[in-house]
Amino acid sequence: MASKKKEPEKVGNEELFQALVLLEKEKGIPVEFMLDKIKKAISTACKNSYGNEEVAIDVDAATGKFDVYLQKEVVEEVENPNREILLERAKQLDPMAEVGGFVGIALDTKQFGRVAAQTARNIIRQGIRDSERGQMLQEFQSKHQELVSALVERVDPQTGALSLRIGKAEAILPKVEQVGGENVREGDYIKVYVVDVRETEKGPKAIISRTHPDLVKRMFETEVPEIYDGTVEIKGVSREAGSRTKMAVLSHNPDVDAVGACIGTRGVRVSEIVAELGGEKIDIIEYNEDPKAFIAAALSPAKVLNVEPAEDGSRACKVTVPDNQLSLAIGNKGQNVRLAARLTGWKIDIKPESGFYGED
Repeated sequence: MASKKKEPEKVGNEELFQALVLLEKEKGIPVEFMLDKIKKAISTACKNSYGNEEVAIDVDAATGKFDVYLQKEVVEEVENPNREILLERAKQLDPMAEVGGFVGIALDTKQFGRVAAQTARNIIRQGIRDSERGQMLQEFQSKHQELVSALVERVDPQTGALSLRIGKAEAILPKVEQVGGENVREGDYIKVYVVDVRETEKGPKAIISRTHPDLVKRMFETEVPEIYDGTVEIKGVSREAGSRTKMAVLSHNPDVDAVGACIGTRGVRVSEIVAELGGEKIDIIEYNEDPKAFIAAALSPAKVLNVEPAEDGSRACKVTVPDNQLSLAIGNKGQNVRLAARLTGWKIDIKPESGFYGED
């Protein structure tokens, strides 16, 4: 009969350790971390139930062994029964016991009572939250300023914000950081750029974006081996998300065409990125140390006849284009020249070859 009485306790221990192993697999929380939290919870529970937090806890996850011993000092006269034990009684537990030493009294954790059990549960829950918070921060920090694939878990019908899962962490992509016109649904995987990671009162927060220029930069680094290995360098990116991007590239190998490497055979590389960005146009131009050549290239697809830097040495210039290229050089609502100016860092004033601007 004695063996049958012990059996439920053994099963309980096995279930406890199975739960911890499952927690490690699902949440990534190490078993050792949670065992430490459980030990602290038991100490607190013993203090509440027995007025004595001095406990020795023997835990072995491999064997399912889980024993708790309340430590009491051996004395000749007991004044505090919660913390002291008579020598005669102590010798029954440990024949080597002597006054001034300590003996451990085995406890049945089921006797801790409802309050003690609740205390343990609360501390364990807090331990899980703290661990998850730390892991989420670590997860985000490892992806800081990187391109990541995120699962869309929810689309807020009112704000349009997306709830995303990035690895084991969660993040929110606000509407303002989304590419306009995209039709994203729950269950879709999208690429996002982790701009920054911040620690807040509510936990770690990742600032993510699909409109940031570095999103395009990271996409090309992923898609183009020559960029990844350093043969081709991205010198700059200017972007109006959902509409157009201009990217300047430079080859460090005379045998490698920087623009061609980014475009790929039959445009396969750039088309992959364009598709990911919902059809956003991407102009890839060759970087040039000569500002005049760089500015002319940046105004692509328009043809440039002349670039005249300002005489005062400021980063401003006048660009002359054929009359029939004027609207192309300026772009829709000034977008082409605006992106070219942002890419080169120069203020660009465009004039037609004839010098006649029409109504403007």
